[in-house]
Amino acid sequence: MARPRSLNRRQAAERAGRRAEGLAALLLTFKGYRILAWRFRCEAGEIDLITQRGGTIAFVEVKSRPTHDEGLWAVTSVGEARIAAAAGLWQARFGRGFRGTYRYDVVTVARGWPKHHPDAWRPEPGRKDGVNLDIF
Repeated sequence: MARPRSLNRRQAAERAGRRAEGLAALLLTFKGYRILAWRFRCEAGEIDLITQRGGTIAFVEVKSRPTHDEGLWAVTSVGEARIAAAAGLWQARFGRGFRGTYRYDVVTVARGWPKHHPDAWRPEPGRKDGVNLDIF
């Protein structure tokens, strides 16, 4: 029996996303980052990668698009709010005692080439954008 086309597209997108995350992890590892978590999921959302280099922990969103600019534009304010909420939960669960800094990075993958955008955005305190940030 043939599979529905939407399922095939979804599976292809899932595979492409995993490949992009693998490339992002490889790039960040070469740059001296240690991968603390991969696809951290919680009730607030998902963070593709959580990395640490020195005294900085970076919550990394990975976007695969035809160009690096399109990858950056794909990180919406709603997505940023979800990532920030998930990062807050991760910090509460696993970051106790960490005295360094936190930041939000993006790795874009275009035509198979990853590009790291450190400190790509900063969450606005109390911003809701339809996401409940008061869960922690």
